[in-house]
Amino acid sequence: MLKILKKYTVLMLLLLGVATQAQLTTYPSLVAGYTYQNQSFGELGARLIMLNNDDVVYRASATAMMGSTQGEFTVMPKVQADVLLNFQKNVDIFHSWYFLAGVETTSKYFSPKVGFSLFGILDVTGGYAFSYGSLLHGKELKGFNFNLGLSIPLVFFAK
Repeated sequence: MLKILKKYTVLMLLLLGVATQAQLTTYPSLVAGYTYQNQSFGELGARLIMLNNDDVVYRASATAMMGSTQGEFTVMPKVQADVLLNFQKNVDIFHSWYFLAGVETTSKYFSPKVGFSLFGILDVTGGYAFSYGSLLHGKELKGFNFNLGLSIPLVFFAK
C-alpha cells in the first residue's frame, strides 16, 4: 500500500509542477491507431493536448486496444503520456514535425517509446515493452513494438 501511495504522490507532484510552471491551454481530441506488440491491435480513445506555445506539447491519452489473441477477441486498456518537441522558435506556421518521447502502459506491459509526429496529428513511434509477467490468453506481450496513431482535435468542430 505504501509503494502505491509513493507512486501516486510522485505523479501528483509532477503534474502539479507542470501546472504551476506555466499556464497550459488544453484541447481534447479523438485517437485512432494501430499497435504491433507481438501481434496486431487496433486502438480507439481520447487524448488531452496541453501546450503553452507550440515548441513543447504535452499529451495524455486513454485508449482501448482491441485485437484477436489466440483466436479470442481481446480489449485492453492503455494509458500513455507524450512530450512533443520542436526546437525551432517563433516559426509557428512552419512547425510541421515534432520529435516525440513518451511512455505507455497497459494491464500487461509498459513501454517507453520515441518517434516523430507530423503536426502533432499523425504519429509514428517505436519502443520496447517490458511485460508485467501476466499473459494475454497464453501469450506474453514484450519486446519491440510499433505504433501508428491519428489524433483528430475536437477544437476543429467547436463553434
